[in-house]
Amino acid sequence: MMLRFVVAVMALFPVLALATTFKISTLYPDGTSVVRALKKAGATIEERTEGRVALKIYPGGVMGDDRAVQRKIRIGQLHGQMAQGGAFADAYPDGQILNVPLTFNDYGEVDAVREELDPVILKGLEDNGWISFGLVDGGFAYIMSTQPVASLADLQARKLWLPASDSASAKAAKTLGLSPIVLNIGSVLTSLQTGAIDSFAAPPVAALTLQWYARVKYITDLPLLYTYGLLAIDKRYFDRLSEGDQKIMREVLGNTFRQLDQEGREQNREAFQAVQQQGLETVTPSDEQRAEWKSAADKTTQGLVADGELSRAMLDRLHRLLDDYRAR
Repeated sequence: MMLRFVVAVMALFPVLALATTFKISTLYPDGTSVVRALKKAGATIEERTEGRVALKIYPGGVMGDDRAVQRKIRIGQLHGQMAQGGAFADAYPDGQILNVPLTFNDYGEVDAVREELDPVILKGLEDNGWISFGLVDGGFAYIMSTQPVASLADLQARKLWLPASDSASAKAAKTLGLSPIVLNIGSVLTSLQTGAIDSFAAPPVAALTLQWYARVKYITDLPLLYTYGLLAIDKRYFDRLSEGDQKIMREVLGNTFRQLDQEGREQNREAFQAVQQQGLETVTPSDEQRAEWKSAADKTTQGLVADGELSRAMLDRLHRLLDDYRAR
């Protein structure tokens, strides 16, 4: 009897040993569409792998900012994160190519570029240790402030928030002559309330979700840069799965992120109008001011190339795709 019991326990042990729970951190608050979708995908993965693989989501930044999260990933306390693309720039700098400032005029241009560059970004991340499953539209970032910002000089006079652990943005701010206030994302609302900062650049959907819009009065009608998010899992942990379970994860999360990308686009279109309806006044720069912004942005981009934050080959590829689309 005892022998049969021991044999039964040993037969179960390999199954238990193969069970993997991927611990995923994100700054997206609980209850948002992204977190709901990740939890739903996790339940589907757990069902289809018969319990061998599951996701555990830590929303709302409870695990810290991007730098803290990646330290925890390196030591195995976490296994991945859902974040803005720039969070993975240390591993793959060219993943920032879609964030080049004042490059896109509209979503048509974004889509034309993403059709070719999305697979390039995902492969670049995987080649450098991160498994991802698709990009999620984050919308265009706009300046929102307590005082009108139409020109670069207007912004230079503001106490602008800059995310911590974002070296590319820090270099861009220096090139533009800005003196930003560097804070973790969790400190932004309080800092707006106290006046420690009086302006920020973010997609309207983020400003609505995080309630930042309620502390500013103006939005500048100038799409500073395009943003996107993604889920990335450290390849060391993903590679421990069987080939079949890897395939299931890629399929389920790939479908999830295609849906999130579509939904994100619609949400971001609606959010710009929503913040205006909440009382934010639109500031429209003149043609001369727009030209000044563009000149400064181009200077910033060249600085990123010079500093190795972006490759010349990838920037040339971006411009070639845009030229081809605009010519059509």
